[in-house]
Amino acid sequence: MVSRGKSRDRIEPSFDEDREDEDLRLDADDRVIGSRQARTGAKRASATAKRGKPASARGRKAKDRGGFGLGRLIYWGFVISIWCGIGIVGLVAYYGSQMPSASSWSIPERPPNMKIVSVEGTVIANRGATGGEALPLEEMSPFIPQAVMAIEDRRFYSHFGVDPLGLARAVVTNVTSGRAVQGGSTLTQQLAKNLFLSPERTIERKVQEVLLAFWLEQKYTKDQIMAMYLNRVFFGSNAYGVEAAARRYFNKSARDVNLGEAALLAGLLKAPSRLSPARDPEAAEARAQVVLQAMREEGYITDEEITTAMSQPPTKAKRYWSGAGQYVADLVRDEVTLLIGKVTEDILVETTIDMTLEKKAEAALTESLAAEGEKVNASQAALVSIDGTGAIRALVGGRDYSESQFNRAVKAKRQPGSAFKPFVYAAALENGLRPTSLRNDAPIRIGSWTPENYDQKYRGQVTATQALAESLNTIAAQLVMEVGPDQVIKVAHRMGIESELQNNASIALGTSEVSLLELTAAYAPFMNGGYKATPHIVRRISKADGTLLYENNYLEPPKVLNDGVVAAMNTMMRSVIDHGTGKNARLSGWEAAGKTGTTQSFRDALFVGYTSNLTTGIWFGNDDGQSMKKVTGGGLPAKAWHEFMTAAHQGLAPAPLPGGDFIEPAPAQDPMTIGTIISDVLQGGGEERYSGDPVYPDQYPAEPSATGDVNGAQGPVPPADVGGTQGSRRTTLLDLILGQ
Repeated sequence: MVSRGKSRDRIEPSFDEDREDEDLRLDADDRVIGSRQARTGAKRASATAKRGKPASARGRKAKDRGGFGLGRLIYWGFVISIWCGIGIVGLVAYYGSQMPSASSWSIPERPPNMKIVSVEGTVIANRGATGGEALPLEEMSPFIPQAVMAIEDRRFYSHFGVDPLGLARAVVTNVTSGRAVQGGSTLTQQLAKNLFLSPERTIERKVQEVLLAFWLEQKYTKDQIMAMYLNRVFFGSNAYGVEAAARRYFNKSARDVNLGEAALLAGLLKAPSRLSPARDPEAAEARAQVVLQAMREEGYITDEEITTAMSQPPTKAKRYWSGAGQYVADLVRDEVTLLIGKVTEDILVETTIDMTLEKKAEAALTESLAAEGEKVNASQAALVSIDGTGAIRALVGGRDYSESQFNRAVKAKRQPGSAFKPFVYAAALENGLRPTSLRNDAPIRIGSWTPENYDQKYRGQVTATQALAESLNTIAAQLVMEVGPDQVIKVAHRMGIESELQNNASIALGTSEVSLLELTAAYAPFMNGGYKATPHIVRRISKADGTLLYENNYLEPPKVLNDGVVAAMNTMMRSVIDHGTGKNARLSGWEAAGKTGTTQSFRDALFVGYTSNLTTGIWFGNDDGQSMKKVTGGGLPAKAWHEFMTAAHQGLAPAPLPGGDFIEPAPAQDPMTIGTIISDVLQGGGEERYSGDPVYPDQYPAEPSATGDVNGAQGPVPPADVGGTQGSRRTTLLDLILGQ
């Protein structure tokens, strides 16, 4: 090899000018007779001799003066070329021997992509190492390959993998400019480097790149090479391939990229990270202008098309993927991994997301925060909307995905406050409570815990419906003590709450933390007739060739609430919106029900409500737990809920909530006889006459801490000790006689 051989100077034979006694000239008689040159030489020699100067010396001097010019330059150039050729062949042979046999070469598999689409088939996002699917060349915008060839490899369809003319042009350009401003690698060489080699700049890598380029050109067509290149090359901002780049920067498919956008993409290839429009829009636009000029020089476009392209506003992209759909995509990615395991090939994931609703949900939160967020110190919000089957129709995990990728709708667990009370009332209804049942709103003590109403006022005798509508804490605490916290927990879990709930009296006020998704899904049985709605977002998973890998099945959900409880809860929760704390959520023409929730010190504000079409939960707050300025669930969340649900129901025919036509069967009456009354008296009234009587567990924790835990005295004070007597009495003989 040239690089390892020793340099040896070639020693050519020469004659010493001072050694005139060794004259090896031929006489005229020794030359071929009749030769014109010989005769001329003889005459010149004779003339020289006559002047007294040796002809041989004069000849040698003339030869030396003329021979060191063009002839010797050609000679040495030829010699050097031979040695360079030998050196290059040696280098190629050596580095080629370090590579595996060509028979074992194969194109590495492209990292698998997960294409995520909505129910309409609209692409929500892609997930995977590349960030986008691979497109056939014929499906791409024709401007993309034209722009890339114009700026990167003008003779792509005519060279054999290496372009000597392009390489020579690059060398001349770089030499004249004094710095490296142009590369000589073809697209085939770049593809070979990206597929097989490391980015280090060494002679070995360059030689191997050339060999691999020859192999690619021999094995694949030009169109195939171009498609492979465009689907794998890096375009900056974590986007690999034109589809990923088009969606990253323009929020559209590479199929729909226009001329100006194609020029921008091609311009990124020189320095993807530095020229990314997410980092430097001006630099990206300036480079795109260079690409457009190159395309015109190659005849791909006209001056008029350049003018149109240049008139477009510069592309500005956020430094990270943006849009609420990205929260959806992250959730889908996690779900798919749980459903089918590791993804090893391109797959298509069909979701339950309605992109129309998704955009309306994002707009509702964005506009609410923009209008009032700063004023009330609310920096974040989240939304979940599901249908009666549990299918997630819209999900927004935060204010701006480009700023924070944490999904507050799914991963954040916070206290729901009074939004948890519907489960307390549902458990009480199963225990015999009715919407018209009376309870006494007055100071209550459970051990050393004394829950108070939000406004610190008491209303005396109220119905259960009024208590829920006005979110009275004292009544919720009484009901928990009547049915027992354990029974409330069972009902909540049965309806869809999956988080661990603390078995204490303060559960009445929503002190156990849950996610917005599970809380919203647990409200769905109220709107679908009492059936569990398991939240899900993946409908179907299939391979690129259509092979089905997974399809969900939620066609037969379990019944978790009886019709009477559903009817009663809808009656009471409609009052929350019609007359209570959720007035800001009223919908025109639609029956709607829901519940507000506000946690201690205004850290969290929620509203979860539903129609016969959708159940939607909304949360407002701050990531660091800072208090908002008196934001309650009936304020900002209820207003945003109204905006979203109004838009979501536009054009739909109103439908009533279930249970409006429910007729409660008359309770079975045991015949009242003297014998049964006397038996009742003798047995101490053990027979239960009213299913709404308080139920007291053996013991409960009593004193709630700031976090919702309760410690301290055991054995709560019965609800009857709440500002006066309440509840029902045992029927006695005297009652019967007196008609009571």
